[in-house]
Amino acid sequence: MKVEPTAKRVRAYLGGQLVADTTRALLVWESPHYPTYYLPLDDVASGALKATGATSRSPSRGEAVVHAVSAGGKVAEDAALTYPDSPIEELRGHVRIDWAAMDAWFEEDEEVYVHPRDPYTRVDILPSSRRIRVEVDGVTVADSTHAMILFETGLPARYYLPKTDVRLDLLEHTDSATSCPYKGTAEYWTVNGTKDLAWSYRTPLPESERVAGLISFYNEKLDIYVDEVLQDRPRTPFS
Repeated sequence: MKVEPTAKRVRAYLGGQLVADTTRALLVWESPHYPTYYLPLDDVASGALKATGATSRSPSRGEAVVHAVSAGGKVAEDAALTYPDSPIEELRGHVRIDWAAMDAWFEEDEEVYVHPRDPYTRVDILPSSRRIRVEVDGVTVADSTHAMILFETGLPARYYLPKTDVRLDLLEHTDSATSCPYKGTAEYWTVNGTKDLAWSYRTPLPESERVAGLISFYNEKLDIYVDEVLQDRPRTPFS
């Protein structure tokens, strides 16, 4: 398990009140996909944590004491863990607060969604004149030479295409939505009868503004041709 400090100021809010405010947070990779924050107990609001009497055991982190988190008249049950006797010395004196249990998290003065940003993940968005053609069940649903290609660490290249180059008559907007700490909140479309096969960010976060309003398709679930060369379907958690 990788543990490292971050220089960012990190804050968590619940019920409109500050639960934690620190410049001494730790990034802890409990899984290989993204880190979580462990916050110094000294930087948590007084009275915000209350031990429930329950414990939870992790093979790597040891025995945890389970806490409820309360602030602003709201209570998040079982939302925090401390590891006072953890075999990982850095975790002692820190608390892991469940991200989704809080109303909001901030890195410096910018709100962050879903999970902490991984300092080893990079997003590059580059314009491309290569021809990108998207097929679903043999039907061309998009054809463009004005793509923005989004390269994100650990994921396949994503091709974001202008709506004018997409067969919008084959797309049906759905109620689905997902959030990403690097790109923002996405909306989805059913494509030629297959649900949530395409997505777009109307108002992406600043680092991803170049894909605003463009449409992308899951490489894993359809056929994409780049300069008329069929691309392999990648294997990812979205497959």
